[in-house]
Amino acid sequence: MTAKTSPPAVNEMSFEQSLKELEEIVSRLERGDVELEKSIAIYERGENLRKHCDDLLKRAEAKVEKITLDNSGAPVGTEPLDVDK
Repeated sequence: MTAKTSPPAVNEMSFEQSLKELEEIVSRLERGDVELEKSIAIYERGENLRKHCDDLLKRAEAKVEKITLDNSGAPVGTEPLDVDK
């Protein structure tokens, strides 16, 4: 008999790992075949995963830059990408 291992800490997971687990949680909850106590626990983990994914996306957006050009079209540097436009 093997001992059940606990899931990895959310803050140590990649975006892809977090998203995959979140999709699995949504699927389990949508099926409705999870006991109430277990569904509450996995819902809470899902919320933590959602927040983690959102955080990772915001950090990625902050790293994206656009190239700035001078009047002749030559690249002169970069500036943060304006994600609101």
